[in-house]
Amino acid sequence: MAKIQAIRGMNDILPEQTPVWQFVEDTVRKVLSQYGYQEIRMPVVEQTDLFKRSIGEVTDIVEKEMYTFEDRNGDSLTLRPEGTAGCVRAAEEHGLLFNQTRRLWYTGPMFRHERPQKGRYRQFHQIGVECFGMTGPDIDAELLVLTARLWRALGLSEHTRLEINSIGTSAARREYREALVAYLSDYREQLDEDSQRRLGSNPLRILDSKNPDTQRLLVDAPRLDDYLDDESRDHFRQLRSLLDAAGIEYTVNPKLVRGLDYYGKTVFEWITDSLGAQGTICAGGRYDGLVEQLGGKPTVAVGFAMGLERLILLLETLNLVPDSANGNVDVYVAAMGESTVAPALALGESLRDALPGVTVMGHCGGGSFKSQMKKADRSGARYAVILGENEVANGTVGLKPLRSDEGQLDVAQGDLAATLEELLGR
Repeated sequence: MAKIQAIRGMNDILPEQTPVWQFVEDTVRKVLSQYGYQEIRMPVVEQTDLFKRSIGEVTDIVEKEMYTFEDRNGDSLTLRPEGTAGCVRAAEEHGLLFNQTRRLWYTGPMFRHERPQKGRYRQFHQIGVECFGMTGPDIDAELLVLTARLWRALGLSEHTRLEINSIGTSAARREYREALVAYLSDYREQLDEDSQRRLGSNPLRILDSKNPDTQRLLVDAPRLDDYLDDESRDHFRQLRSLLDAAGIEYTVNPKLVRGLDYYGKTVFEWITDSLGAQGTICAGGRYDGLVEQLGGKPTVAVGFAMGLERLILLLETLNLVPDSANGNVDVYVAAMGESTVAPALALGESLRDALPGVTVMGHCGGGSFKSQMKKADRSGARYAVILGENEVANGTVGLKPLRSDEGQLDVAQGDLAATLEELLGR
């Protein structure tokens, strides 16, 4: 019988990999808590109309990438392709936005049926941050200051750069869209296939085409910033001033747009040059009209999302994963003889009580001294604590370094925790 394997583009995260994920997730969680953000958890499955109404029916996501199906009641459901729409739905449904501001964040899997490639999968994981009820550019600036702090915490500051832009109001974009379509229609046959398709559905996405021939055509195209309304110009000017005051370096990219219909005014991307073409590791912007678009009262909002797979790939590529995220055991407790199993179990518990930040693995399953030492070594532990019948009788243990050539020590059981704390530097 053939073995059943994972679906293409939906990957297992193995025990050797999860410590890195936990390190990144814990780091993000700590930074967000410093700014007063609260975690929200939404369902993986939502009504299909939620994404059609928010993302836009003529976007690539809705047209080609969503995992949509009918359930047994005949309702059309979709595995969430992104988190913002679900967060807005949840916040509005539970009255979280009524006459109040909110800073929310979430993490979890998203799903898009696209071609799997390095750092991009059909089931991928995002951390999303959403802020509601704050009109000014100060919250836009806080999000960018926050992400800059996160890059420092992860050691990525020198490997990331920020690009920002303003795409104005929907009315300004409609006017610009007409001018852009009129210009590009004269060069339709010279556009790449994707851009030809987008010309009639989502022409602003042509601006960030990766095709060099299309980019050459855009050199003389109308510029979006020439069509911005006064309010958006002022908002963007204030945002740049706040970023300058905070010491956040950025580049204004007039061709930067977002792929989702709900964005307006501020848009931004954090980019790295260390992952080839897949350079965006965090992106977002304002979406002041989305809450009303989904049936709520008018509520201004701004947020961002970052892909965990790509972020972890960047850390691994740059060898920036700290030793603390390697998932190794610190201490391996070996029991030599049946009569030492219970004392070894108790000893392991006493070490965990005394050293809560230390990982202590107890040997189970019996075996010779040689086999237990092999397992201790494979665990990655720095030290093996050896408990035999003589040690039990004498109230001592053998403490064997596994990552150096130093000799084994005999340590009184009462001194073991303090000795390990000093050796491990905890």
